[in-house]
Amino acid sequence: MRDVETDTVLAAGCVLWRHSPFGDEGIEICLVHRPKYDDWSHPKGKLKRGEDPLAGALREVLEETGHRCVPGVRLPTAYYVANGRPKRVVYWAAQATSGSFAAGDEVDRIVWLSPAAARNRLTQPRDRTLIDALLQELHSA
Repeated sequence: MRDVETDTVLAAGCVLWRHSPFGDEGIEICLVHRPKYDDWSHPKGKLKRGEDPLAGALREVLEETGHRCVPGVRLPTAYYVANGRPKRVVYWAAQATSGSFAAGDEVDRIVWLSPAAARNRLTQPRDRTLIDALLQELHSA
């Protein structure tokens, strides 16, 4: 969806996380690989016309990762230019609850990584601040 007044592309996504299955008290963050751009990012996508941003974020997580999740706090909004148009992506923290990944045309791989490894794997530096914001929220909870 786009904001007609500003021509801004409106999108939403989540920093999807889970408790580490290794019992080490840590967490893992899910990143998606998009073959079209050959990049690693948080699950996100354009909103449908009239779609609530949180509903769109949860839809995109399910579509791209196959995982259901429980949304948490709102994280910083990202603003950047994509394909010559301004884009605004609203993010939430979201804890994975169930599901399994199936590769598709839009996303061909996902990985679950420690926060440090996820920061290093992300293609866009702006996405790293979202991990920092998630960790700050989880440590203050």
